[in-house]
Amino acid sequence: MISKFTLLYLLQKSQETQLRLGKTYRYFDSVKTWHGERAVEIPIVMDMVRKYQGTNILEIGNVLSNHVRFEHDILDKYEIAKGIINEDVVNFRPEKSYDLIVSISTLEHVGWDEKPRDNMKIPRAIENMKALITPQGGMIIITVPLGYNSALDKLLKDGIIRFSKQYHLLRTSTGNEWKEASWEDVKFTKYNTPLPYANGLLIGIITVKPSI
Repeated sequence: MISKFTLLYLLQKSQETQLRLGKTYRYFDSVKTWHGERAVEIPIVMDMVRKYQGTNILEIGNVLSNHVRFEHDILDKYEIAKGIINEDVVNFRPEKSYDLIVSISTLEHVGWDEKPRDNMKIPRAIENMKALITPQGGMIIITVPLGYNSALDKLLKDGIIRFSKQYHLLRTSTGNEWKEASWEDVKFTKYNTPLPYANGLLIGIITVKPSI
């Protein structure tokens, strides 16, 4: 039997709806994902990707291509591989614009795992991502593990980083089960404690309105 988890409905009504505003997602169980947060991040983000297939999609951080295949651009400053654009997310100025931008567990590294460390680089990265959206408007979906980057956690707690909508998942077992939770439930979770990898996740949705 394929495991499922329920998250507050993000994008569109579904026959799988089980709660008033709920949607059921299948865990993305594979050898690469069964032990960590990718098992829940990938199905949530891919639900958005399916809505936007046939449009211009950009991924910040090369994650999805390790698990699924679809037509999109990939921006990753450090990973050298065919088809990956090696530029910094805060300075990226492509000739085209995008209808959808996705980022899975990548922004927590921006400015934090770099030298010199820059605790305000993530807000600048998000502002540049907004500027990359087509004038007709579009969407950005970001997932980040909580407790990994204390500067990011503080920016979220202080309201410096804001989303149009945000949702939270709490890891509940060594079997990598997750449940929807409140911000209060997850904002003090730690990375790698008490369970391996992320124990709390934030899923942020930014709706970029048309500028024409």
